[in-house]
Order: sequence, then structure tokens, then C-alpha cells
Amino acid sequence: MDWADVLTVKPEGNLTLSVRFVDGLSGSVRFEPSRLRGVFEILKDPEFFKKAYVENGYVTWPGELDLAPDAMYREIKTHGEWVLR
Repeated sequence: MDWADVLTVKPEGNLTLSVRFVDGLSGSVRFEPSRLRGVFEILKDPEFFKKAYVENGYVTWPGELDLAPDAMYREIKTHGEWVLR
């Protein structure tokens, strides 16, 4: 496992995830609705959004939709959260 790999993810309501990394760092990932276009548009569906899980250190949803952990880690380490605008 890499230091920036996500260990756990938990949907926390409206377009927000709580994540914890292998090294113990934790924080939140928040999507601005305007960011949800193209392949990410399906995340507007609250039931689908809640299906987030961790696979191989990535936050993932069914259909091979995922978020890269490196950028997420850097933003959370610096700001406590990663806001996708």
C-alpha cells in the first residue's frame, strides 16, 4: 500500500465523503454540483453516491468511476478537505 492510499470512505450526506488514508490522515471530499458533469453526473443521484467504496486505495463507485488518491491526500493534508469545483 502507498501512503496516500485511501483506507476507508463513508458518504456523509449531500455530495460529501469522509475519507481516511493508510497513514491515519482523515478529512472530507466535497463535490460542487457544477463539477458533476460527464461521467461524474451520475453522482448527483444520492442513492448512487452512497455506493462509494474503496478498491486498491481508490475511492470508487460501480462502473469503474473513481478518484485519484494523490490529489485528494495533498488537499486534505493542506486544507482538511478537498473541494471539487
